[in-house]
Amino acid sequence: MSDSALPPPSGEPAPAPRGSASRRMRALVIKEYAQIRRDPSTFLIAFAMPLLLLFLFGYAISLDPRETKIALVVQDESAPAARLAQAYVHSPYFSVTLLRGVAPARALMERDAIRGFVVIPPDFGASMAKGAPHPIQIVTDGTQPNQATFIANYADGVRMNWMASEMDMAGMRGAGPPIDVSQRVWFNPGLHSRFFLVPGAIAVVMTMIGTLLTALVVAREWERGTMEALMATPMRMAEFVASKVLPYFLLGLGSMALCTLIAVAFFGLPFRGSIVALMAIAAAFLLPALGLGLFISATTKNQFVASQMALFSSFLPTFLLSGFIFEIASMPWPIQALTYAVPARYLIPSLQTVFMAGDVWSIILPNIAIMLGFGVLFFLLCFRATRRSLDA
Repeated sequence: MSDSALPPPSGEPAPAPRGSASRRMRALVIKEYAQIRRDPSTFLIAFAMPLLLLFLFGYAISLDPRETKIALVVQDESAPAARLAQAYVHSPYFSVTLLRGVAPARALMERDAIRGFVVIPPDFGASMAKGAPHPIQIVTDGTQPNQATFIANYADGVRMNWMASEMDMAGMRGAGPPIDVSQRVWFNPGLHSRFFLVPGAIAVVMTMIGTLLTALVVAREWERGTMEALMATPMRMAEFVASKVLPYFLLGLGSMALCTLIAVAFFGLPFRGSIVALMAIAAAFLLPALGLGLFISATTKNQFVASQMALFSSFLPTFLLSGFIFEIASMPWPIQALTYAVPARYLIPSLQTVFMAGDVWSIILPNIAIMLGFGVLFFLLCFRATRRSLDA
């Protein structure tokens, strides 16, 4: 008989059989998958919520002015003034109300019926005939600064296009001021706001899936009383954390693939990067998201409190401080400094780069490194909090 077949001495724990760690790990992961399968809310958050948010940000929310209501005050009867007026009427960006005086236009804007008005002055045609400058007046509603800026820019764009067509009609193609400014917009020539809103929405989705779902898993074990049963097993801390992370990590990658497919197929976003870069970015971001969720779950031990803390610590910073909606450069410097602690700040430019520009590794790699650093920090905090919880 070999020594390995002999029973252990009385009072000593039996040595762990070879391969027991891998069997425990496989059993824990299977248990977590079984819990996920029995909980429909997990699939709602992982797959239904991304669809809802993407369609909300892709269709319902737009920063592009479409048929914005303005008034056009035409005070000149000349042919050039009529042609300029027609240019505004046929613009897809404006819904135009034609007027003859400024006072009615002002009244409409005071009643919030229009967002601005354009005035073509009485001497417009005469000034053009003399070759003199022929300015127009653009008045916008400053109570909504962003929209006012868009209206002013688009209204001036209509005027510039009209001037170019007038020069073509007069056979003056190529003639113009001494300095000819040729404007080009790279990566998003149409300036579609959807092209940067949808990657931001994907970042919000990944944050919610990573943090909110994992914020519930450890707390759920405590509430159901199964944590004590787990603690009675020879489970190691690393096995416990890995079994909680792995299923949701795969769910997060699957959700990223689904979001990318919807963004390209339904919203027409270009995808100029590679799948490898996209999955590397997603994996790097999921580590801090999952680590934060587990840390919250281990410290609260209550699903309701954990979900509230997950929303407060992940969703709100991602929505407000990641550059998704509000430009970080325009924030006060203390708030700008605070944004460096938000992992989604590094995810959104990485996603926008992969979608719009391609695999620009000089941008992607530093962001991946920072997100991995956040992941290491959160998992260290998670190990510390979980050990204390198990010892408590």
